[in-house]
Amino acid sequence: MRKETVLPDTGRRLLRFLSVGPASLRPAAAPGRLLLEAQERGTIAVEERTMELLARQGVVVRASHSVALSAAGVALARRLASAHATGEAIRDIDLVTVPGEAGPSAALANLAESPLAQLVRRKGRDGKPFLAVREYEAGERLRADYTRGQIMPRLGANWMASVASGRRADGGGMAELTDAALGARRRVDKAIEAVGPELSGVLIDVCCFLKGLERVETERGWPVRSAKIVLKTALGVLARHYFPQADAGKRKRPLHWGADDYRPSIS
Repeated sequence: MRKETVLPDTGRRLLRFLSVGPASLRPAAAPGRLLLEAQERGTIAVEERTMELLARQGVVVRASHSVALSAAGVALARRLASAHATGEAIRDIDLVTVPGEAGPSAALANLAESPLAQLVRRKGRDGKPFLAVREYEAGERLRADYTRGQIMPRLGANWMASVASGRRADGGGMAELTDAALGARRRVDKAIEAVGPELSGVLIDVCCFLKGLERVETERGWPVRSAKIVLKTALGVLARHYFPQADAGKRKRPLHWGADDYRPSIS
């Protein structure tokens, strides 16, 4: 069985290349690969699925024949450069491949920082991945909107109150927020409402506050190893909220009462 792996240096190399400036983009001779070109920097090749992943997660902005880092991508590139300059370990920030029903999929992860990034690499007793790709991406999307919305943690915060209302913000509330931050707050508000009060707390703790599962169990007085199960349940609900199209094409089986050889009569 193929194990999940960290794609070696793929994400970091691409970030370093684009941190200097945008690059032109064209298909490579090998299928599924792209060439990034810049006169002063030369040319590098990347997998197309890597580029699609970075664009989907808002790290790069891709046009028909060019690509550049987004504001979030620039911040991440600077963070990596700073860590490298100070001698800190940066090998934990990269892309991971997660086995799925349709084959391996890639996901951007900080393996040291994000509890989800650690869970996504684990397998259950049946040998299957503990988290599905959609569950991991849903959790990371919630964290991204939480960060963009500039939602500051506060002891005893009431997550049933509206996030988008700005009542939990310091200072002037909504008046001081950008449109992007307000949009992110509204998305967080909708996600929390969709998940419900019973499951939203563990999502906020793990995905947004980056608390470990053992800490969540201790703070909430839960049994050992229970947080992992509750978290997976919550991520499943969150994934259905973020990716409703994933179940749209599934054909529902008709239900009826009767034996296997039952046939309705026509009068």
